Amino acid sequence: MTTDAPLRVLALNCSLKPSPASSSTELMLRQVLDALAEHGATGEQVRIVDRNVAPGVEIDMGDGDEWPAVREQILAADILVFGTPVWVGHASSLAQRVIERLDAELSETDEAGRPILFDRVAVVAVVGNEDGAHKATADIFQALNDVGFTIPAQGGTYWNGEAMQTVDYRDLDETPEPVAATTATLARNAAHLARVLRAARYPAE
Repeated sequence: MTTDAPLRVLALNCSLKPSPASSSTELMLRQVLDALAEHGATGEQVRIVDRNVAPGVEIDMGDGDEWPAVREQILAADILVFGTPVWVGHASSLAQRVIERLDAELSETDEAGRPILFDRVAVVAVVGNEDGAHKATADIFQALNDVGFTIPAQGGTYWNGEAMQTVDYRDLDETPEPVAATTATLARNAAHLARVLRAARYPAE
C-alpha cells in the first residue's frame, strides 16, 4: 500500500441503544468521521449492540459469535474510533466487552513478529449527561495502548451535560464550539499519525 493511499477508519459505537434508536454516541461518532474525512480518512460506524458479540477473551467464542467479523474490520482500518456513552460514571458494559475481546490480540503477531495491532491509531469519543468522560477516556486509552494501538496527541473528544439534568448530546441545537474544536484537533492529529506510521512502521526488534 502506498503511503498516500486514503486512510481507512472504523468507528465502534458502544451505545446500549440498538438501531434504529437515536443515539448521542452515534451523533458524536458521525461528527468524528466527518472531521476525519476532511483529512482523507473515511470509513464506517458499527453499533456493537446490533451484533452478537459474545462475552469472552478469545478471537472467536463460537456459537454465532459475530466478533470475528468486527475484528476483521478493525484489522483493515488505519484508525479506530472508540465511542461510548457514560453510565453511572463509567464507559458502557459493551465498551468493556469490546476491550475484553481485544485482549486476545496480545498473543497475535504479524509476519515480522510484531503485535498485530501495531501501526494502527486509536482515538476515543465519549458522551453523557453525567460526569465520567475523563475516567472513561483514560481507561479506554490504557486498554487500547496495551493491545498495540498508538494514541495521538489530544486523541479524545467528549461532551458531558449539566449535572442532574436530562438533556442529551443529540438534543442540543448545535455542537458546542469547544467540542467541535476538540474533535477537529483529534481528527487532524489522528490522520497525521496514521500516515506517519504507514510511512515508518514500528521496528520488529
